[in-house]
Amino acid sequence: MAEEPKERDAMICRACGNEERASEGYPCDDCGTFVCLICSLRGVVLCKECQAKAGGS
Repeated sequence: MAEEPKERDAMICRACGNEERASEGYPCDDCGTFVCLICSLRGVVLCKECQAKAGGS
């Protein structure tokens, strides 16, 4: 039996570091990198790097 190609729809969240489905997330408001749905629901709109540049914790 031929093996079906396994597609991965996952990205690493640039805010928390978790691997989540790419279709269930949003871009960082500044740079556009991936921020997962859980972080978005918690009010996170910036990745760690942009948050550090903004001077927030």
